[in-house]
Amino acid sequence: MNPAIVVFIYLGIVLYIGIFAFRKGTSTGEDFFLASRSLSSTVFLLSLFGTNMTAFAILGSSGLAYQRGIGVYGLMASSSGFVIPLTIFFIGTRLWAIGKQYGHMTQVQFLRDRWECSGIGTFIFILTAAMLIPYIIIGVMGGGATLEAISHVFDEQGQPVMEEVMIKGEKVLQQKHLVSYEAGGAIVAIVVMSYVFFGGMRGTAWVNAFQTTMFLCFGSIAFFLIGRDIGGFDTVMERLGMNPKTSALLSRQRIPQAEFFSYMFIPLSSIMFPHIAIMCMAAKKVQAFKKTVIFYPLCIMAIWVPSVYLGVVAADQFPGLKPGEADDVILRMLTSHTDLWVAGMLGAAIMACVMASDSQILALCTMFTEDIFAYYGHKERFGEKAQVWTGRVFVILVTLFAYWAAVKLKDKAGIFELAIRFAFSGFASLAPVMLAALFWKRSTRWGAFAASLWVALSVLGLWYLYDASSGIAPKPGEPPVPIISSLGSLFLRTPGNVTIFGSLAVMPMCLISGVLMWAVSLLTHPPSKETLEKYFPTVRSVG
Repeated sequence: MNPAIVVFIYLGIVLYIGIFAFRKGTSTGEDFFLASRSLSSTVFLLSLFGTNMTAFAILGSSGLAYQRGIGVYGLMASSSGFVIPLTIFFIGTRLWAIGKQYGHMTQVQFLRDRWECSGIGTFIFILTAAMLIPYIIIGVMGGGATLEAISHVFDEQGQPVMEEVMIKGEKVLQQKHLVSYEAGGAIVAIVVMSYVFFGGMRGTAWVNAFQTTMFLCFGSIAFFLIGRDIGGFDTVMERLGMNPKTSALLSRQRIPQAEFFSYMFIPLSSIMFPHIAIMCMAAKKVQAFKKTVIFYPLCIMAIWVPSVYLGVVAADQFPGLKPGEADDVILRMLTSHTDLWVAGMLGAAIMACVMASDSQILALCTMFTEDIFAYYGHKERFGEKAQVWTGRVFVILVTLFAYWAAVKLKDKAGIFELAIRFAFSGFASLAPVMLAALFWKRSTRWGAFAASLWVALSVLGLWYLYDASSGIAPKPGEPPVPIISSLGSLFLRTPGNVTIFGSLAVMPMCLISGVLMWAVSLLTHPPSKETLEKYFPTVRSVG
């Protein structure tokens, strides 16, 4: 129980931070949802990065590297290190300025005002909320997997203790653990729900800053200790290279070129994620964005390098894991190659990043209360205090749904593939909508509606193709399989995704979204002169 005890102590600290933030806050909506727009530069950087580095980055990247090799680092980390800081600088700063000037708290509030649209704004709210939910589910899945993995039972000789369990009516041998996936997910969900419920944006930002600092400090320690215990990474790499079954993991051989290139579109999703945009509006000064642009790429490298590398090393230590089981390989490495107390501390550090679903839950709560509750007149009717409590009730409902879905999806979907398939692809394809709103004067609400409708239909189509082709999915290392034989290589099924002519669906989704935004805007009337002058003034005042 040593590692689990350390993690529970960590969870208690996190919960205390959220309650302390509650005592520092006020009962106003802007304070609960945006911390009164007062986040300092350091807290902003750490919380923004921690919000982005979720179970997807830690467990998902190492699980995918276990299956597809060292090239996973190039899929996301390399392009993210350039694209995300630039989008935060060029788009985040403008959202911050507009939000502060006109009182916007969400993207939908800005888009409604910018394009003078009500129903279209509600449609965009429904779409973004639906695509954000899978990302919240990922956090609960990661929490359950983390607590289960660090509570595995070993005998006095360090060998795993096995037990018989019933899975789908069949007896299966698996390693005994003291905290189940379901119990672990419930504990994480309750803790996250509690400090978001009480602390709002202030509590979430403080917790994320603490979590990010903790992981950055302990991640390098874990990397060093594991490397020493396995006899050096060079020895393991040599074994992997000599083994025909694993030699491909040391190259980009298991990642086709078209798919590799299409991953460059994924980081466009960062600024379209509601929790990122809302956090940008919570910064105290615009100078906070400067530090983010400088240090963000370094933080990405510090997180992704050990995660991907340990995922590859785990292929030598734990061969034969299934895609769903591969998500916890980094935790298996910790419990097998470090002292139990150290494993607990490092497990808590991993839990720090895994629990970043707090920001997504708060963002969904903010969107509901601002874009639906307040927009349709309930704030004026019931008051601002009722708005805040409505948001808190919504936090509970969202968390309960995320936990239910995480239990249902156990062993059915890998964290990395789940994020790419729905959350990242959908939000990246909405990037042309935000770019047009901020920088193209001629853009219209109907162009935004056409692009958003395309994204919604594409995500649903992608979901259908993935589900329909689950029975023909190839194993890792095997070539893609055509989903519809008469269409040739148009739709291909890989072990974890559906590709279009060999590329991830996000690339055509994003390009067609941009074309629709442009073409339909040119065919429809622009907003009024008053609105255009509001957001694109011809003469700017000094001061």
